Amino acid sequence: MTTLKDQIEKVEKMAAQESELSGLLEMAVEENEEELLEEIQSGVAALEKGVDELELTTMLCGEYDNSNVYLTIHPGAGGTESQDWAEMLLRMYVRWAERHGFKVEFMEYQEGDEAGIKSATLYISGENAFGYLRSEKGVHRLVRISPFDASGRRHTSFVSVDIVPDIEDQIEVEIRPEDLKIDTYRSSGAGGQHVNKTESAVRITHIPTGIVVACQNERSQFQNRDRAMNMLKAKLYEYQRQQQEAKMAQIKGEYSEIAWGNQIRSYVFCPYTMVKDHRTEAETGNVQAVMDGEIDLFIEAYLKSDLNKVS
Repeated sequence: MTTLKDQIEKVEKMAAQESELSGLLEMAVEENEEELLEEIQSGVAALEKGVDELELTTMLCGEYDNSNVYLTIHPGAGGTESQDWAEMLLRMYVRWAERHGFKVEFMEYQEGDEAGIKSATLYISGENAFGYLRSEKGVHRLVRISPFDASGRRHTSFVSVDIVPDIEDQIEVEIRPEDLKIDTYRSSGAGGQHVNKTESAVRITHIPTGIVVACQNERSQFQNRDRAMNMLKAKLYEYQRQQQEAKMAQIKGEYSEIAWGNQIRSYVFCPYTMVKDHRTEAETGNVQAVMDGEIDLFIEAYLKSDLNKVS
């Protein structure tokens, strides 16, 4: 987790780098050492990148921005087409997390009937994981020529992404045993995940709110139940927070229908290529790079926007 001491050390290190580069530049000018210019340019580029990253972390001002995060993906209506889109987004977030050195665990993974997934939950841990990924909460829309349509028609699909911070040790949430419905089932494999021959996977339904969580990552039913309860605690806290805000003024982070008109971002593969965030107007034509996990453009645009000030 980021601390004030860490931030101070980063600033001091950058100040020392700036001083060193200034000294090299003076030397290069005085002695006409052109070969030093390339080294200086490289150093300046690295310093600028570091400053940009540090500036971005100062915008992570939410109460739980430095927390680890549960990322849950649910396809909307549309069967195989939406389920395939859900798996594409799952891959995108795994790639993004790996690029940034975050640890990724599959908490739950339910395969689709023909392709894709019915649902999946990732546990992503690392410095400011929730702070960066909270911008991804919402409905994501895909427009493409469907590989599942023999007529080659264009299809629109929707997937909901839910982002919840892991606040296990930071809050108290009362969960009554009589409010829980607990089911066990056999886990299904994904991306190297083990497949159990016993019913070790656990699904917990919180009856009063309808919130459902599941975990199949651990090898024992007891461990999966423990992880699922932690996830339920986080989701219940988020639910209660939203209820309180609704009473005071307006609902923030409201769950929208997974359908047209509610999307936060569109991914267009045909008739042209573009990914556009409808909240910040950030966009790029490099769809493949985005699907490979290059979504920092959208995360940074969100953090720098007025939307971040009311999060």
